[in-house]
Amino acid sequence: MTNLLSKTDVVYRPANDRFHSRLSWLDSRHTFSFSNHFDPAWTGFGPLLVINDDTIAAGQGFGMHPHRDMEIITVMVDGQINHQDSMGHAEVLRAGEIQRMSAGTGLVHSEINKGDQPCRLLQIWIAPTQKGIQPSYEQRAIAVGRNWTTLLAPQQAEGAMAINRPVHLWRARPQNGEQLTVPQGLGTHLWFQMIDGSLQLEGMDGAPNTLESGDGLGLRHTGDWTLTSRSDSTDVLLFSLS
Repeated sequence: MTNLLSKTDVVYRPANDRFHSRLSWLDSRHTFSFSNHFDPAWTGFGPLLVINDDTIAAGQGFGMHPHRDMEIITVMVDGQINHQDSMGHAEVLRAGEIQRMSAGTGLVHSEINKGDQPCRLLQIWIAPTQKGIQPSYEQRAIAVGRNWTTLLAPQQAEGAMAINRPVHLWRARPQNGEQLTVPQGLGTHLWFQMIDGSLQLEGMDGAPNTLESGDGLGLRHTGDWTLTSRSDSTDVLLFSLS
């Protein structure tokens, strides 16, 4: 298997190039086009349509708003957020937890930071395979290790949540100097999203040498690649997409 990547194989999104929305209560970085920010070159990566890195002030948040036919994943990084929806859920999502909503035929929900400190979360939107399904909700605390931990899978893997799309999502927190290898035999497209820290990329000819906090990297084919953590705070998501 070749590790040589052409320019068309690599989609690199440095953290500082992301769209930036700033309100008195919200600091949001958009990897792809979102809300008032639109760029036809950045409308998503396959079915991966939204990655928003949001910091929300204490006592603030998003009031009730609708969604339809979308897989919506929230990865809680710091603090907590109170979730309420039209399905009857009233939950608190805390750091280390992940939430999955299948909007299907339609739902309404709110996300309010009722804590006394700012919170940080990543909200991810993925286009579903099947539209018009019954809306559903799932929330789980998943212990993330130094190697890849499965958060989402098309068919519910042990400890992971199911998603209405042939997508796998992993998270890892390797310590400085520890290595990760890219899982094989799944989707043909990969997207790396750095939450924090630094990763050195090895064997990816044509890709950047290092990914830093907030950076994103899409690859349009897989290979035998190794990633080395260059920080004790490294925290990274990996999507495998078909």
